[in-house]
Amino acid sequence: MTTAIDLAADVAAGRVRPEQAVDDALARISARDSDVGAFVRVRADAARAEAAALSRRTDLGSLPLAGVPIAIKDNVAVAGEPMTIGSRATVHDPQPADHAIVSRLTAAGAVVVGITAVPELCLFGATDSPDRITRNPWNRNLTAGGSSGGSAAAVASGQVLLAHGNDGLGSIRIPAADCGLFGIKPGSGVVPPQGGGNGWYGMAENGPLATTVADAGLMLAVMADDMSLATAATGSNASALRIVVADNFPLAIGSTDPHWAATLTAASQVAAEIGHHISAADLPYPTNPAPLMLRWVGGAAADADDIAGHGGDLRKLQKRSRRHTALGRVVNRRGLVTEQQKSATVARVERYLDTAGADVAMTPMLARPPIDAARWSERGWLANMYANIGYAPFAGLINLLGWPAMSVPFGVHPASKTPMAVQVFGRPGSEATLLGLAAQIEQARPWPRIAPGFDGL
Repeated sequence: MTTAIDLAADVAAGRVRPEQAVDDALARISARDSDVGAFVRVRADAARAEAAALSRRTDLGSLPLAGVPIAIKDNVAVAGEPMTIGSRATVHDPQPADHAIVSRLTAAGAVVVGITAVPELCLFGATDSPDRITRNPWNRNLTAGGSSGGSAAAVASGQVLLAHGNDGLGSIRIPAADCGLFGIKPGSGVVPPQGGGNGWYGMAENGPLATTVADAGLMLAVMADDMSLATAATGSNASALRIVVADNFPLAIGSTDPHWAATLTAASQVAAEIGHHISAADLPYPTNPAPLMLRWVGGAAADADDIAGHGGDLRKLQKRSRRHTALGRVVNRRGLVTEQQKSATVARVERYLDTAGADVAMTPMLARPPIDAARWSERGWLANMYANIGYAPFAGLINLLGWPAMSVPFGVHPASKTPMAVQVFGRPGSEATLLGLAAQIEQARPWPRIAPGFDGL
């Protein structure tokens, strides 16, 4: 199975034409997507035209993603395509221009072959809509995660090598963990943010999903306009780190599945074998969930208001989304989100790392296997909240901090037969450090790059 880096090199050298790379991806989408429901739109004609234009260029060797087919999540703009954010409430007119990250990716030679599915307003950790259920390529009875579930399913089923995601409460890391991919959420200000709304009060960031750390590092480097991140993702310059391992559960009620807990132990042992220094200490998760909850609902309300401001009809929102955004409007109207909530949490976690003498922290990525692939969009708000918080409680703290974090595949759950993973996060500016560590873990314990039953690329 090839990589995005190898495919770009083949295109640059003339061994593969961009048109062939795109046609191959379109053929895989046609053959496989009916099983997983990753794509909401496929840009066959536009992608072929863009590939043909690439073929006429004489500078393919200078393009880091030359001819590489990619997928874009349905909440950033791709010129000429609707941006629905998974909702019938949005106006489905073609977007007039590309989002900044799409412009950067296509300027680097990538070709957008399709737009991937999201839950409505990207609110939840399972991806479905009245039109489709996005299924996990490893186990079709379970979700591919959310909100970047379509992107994760597209990569894990081998339809594309790279996909864009974004992450406001784990929406890159959760589907990456569900589907056995490497995903990284950069820290604040590294990659241009989404347009509209308030970015969930600054918690949401754009990032990559890929089958290898090097591919993800390259995509992140292009989106960030910082090619040093691609070098870091090879692991060649990685140095010994001080890693503090936190196995405590973030919530007052609940626990981590024993297999997920064992994965954390095993991954930390591998990190020690590589040469990193391991310690253990409980992470000071906030005892008050309000700072996260207020930003989640308040950010969703701002997104809904932005949709209405662009001609959308909020009466068409799903019932669960109407409840979520109604709560958010109360939050926003009363000014319940404050900077002090964030700064106090940042100070606690900084003290934690300082006390542990740690560069980065490692936690479980999820508390248990993916939830069912079902029509969660038809269920009530409380049912969705209970299911999401119960299986993915570890990610949100890092969004509140605004720090970088990644999901690194590690093992397969014996009951669900879906992948497991660990989360690693660090202080602002530690993206290169995280990528280097992930590359070392990948080299020490390689993971299956796509789900069983799907042929390689």
